[in-house]
Order: sequence, then C-alpha cells, then structure tokens
Amino acid sequence: MNYLAHAYLSFKDSNILVGNLISDFVKGKKKFDYPLKIQEGITLHRAIDSFTDEHPATKEGKKIFKQDYGLYGSAFMDIVYDHFLALDPHEFPTGHLLEFSQWVYNSLDKSTEFFPEHFAQMFPYMKEYNWLYNYQFTWGINRSFQGLARRAAYIKESNTAFRLFEDQYLHLQHLYAEFFPDVKKHAREIFNSYKAA
Repeated sequence: MNYLAHAYLSFKDSNILVGNLISDFVKGKKKFDYPLKIQEGITLHRAIDSFTDEHPATKEGKKIFKQDYGLYGSAFMDIVYDHFLALDPHEFPTGHLLEFSQWVYNSLDKSTEFFPEHFAQMFPYMKEYNWLYNYQFTWGINRSFQGLARRAAYIKESNTAFRLFEDQYLHLQHLYAEFFPDVKKHAREIFNSYKAA
C-alpha cells in the first residue's frame, strides 16, 4: 500500500500514523529506537504490506505490470490502490479526502523529531504538492509513477505503466474493490489489539 492507504489505515491515531508512514525508512530492529506507539505504527505498516503482497487481487494486478517492470509491479499496484481509495465514496465521502489530507499533514508536522532523514527530506514535497489529495486524479497517479521510476534502480521510464493503468482501469478498479475491505479488516484487527493491550 502507498501513503494514502497507510495513513487511512492508521484510524486517526496520530502516533500510529507517524509509525505507519515512516516505516519504509526504518530498517529491521531500528524500530525499537522509537516510542511504543510509533513502534506499533511501524509494525502495522509491515503487517499491511505483507497482507497486501499475498492477497489474490494484488497478485492478479501485478501481472499487468510484470512484463515491463518485473518485481516493481507491486510498487505500481500500491499507487493504483491509493487512486481508487481516494475515489472511494464509502471511505471518503465528498470533501472528506481534503479534510483527511490536511489532518495527516498537521499531525505529522507535530512529530518531525521522529522523521528518518529520507522521510524528512520527502515530507515537505508531500505536503506542498498535496500528494494524498491528488491521488484521486489520473495526472496525480502519472506523477507518482514518474517519482517511482526516478527512485527505482532498474526502471528507465513510467510511461508504459501509465498506459497500462489507463488501458486496464476498470479491471484495476475491480481488483481494488476485492482487496480493500479485506486489508481494512485486517488492519483494524491489529489496531484494536493495540488498544486492548
């Protein structure tokens, strides 16, 4: 899952949110350097990623990108899921996505002391260009694909991925609909276990 989904699956807990969004930049046991609630967010992020990778809808979706992008198909699917989440009226009724995006940025602004270096460098761009809100637009997805291609060691371009995204749009939307209720339920169970502890 990408940034919007990880933020959303933090269930409006600001400490879990921090851990969930910085997790990719915290390797292995480094998570124990953080306060407990942020550790829980890091653990939740990793559990969401594992669940996502093993879900049949994700495996099906990765096939769309595999021929041209190999193992990076899963990274493109993460961004695709954020697009359909941003457009999902059951999760974000009209106006709620903008409100939620601002809550995320404001919450993270209060926890910058916990940012790993690379996330600290990236976050100002996320906020300035309102990545979370702009996932709803196809141009926002194109820009995200381009960013992925710049960061990836073995990808030279993302135009093919965007063409595949447009060509397979309805199929990818169907895969999101199969997937998201399952990952939300899984994440909620883990989140509730933290509250019960």
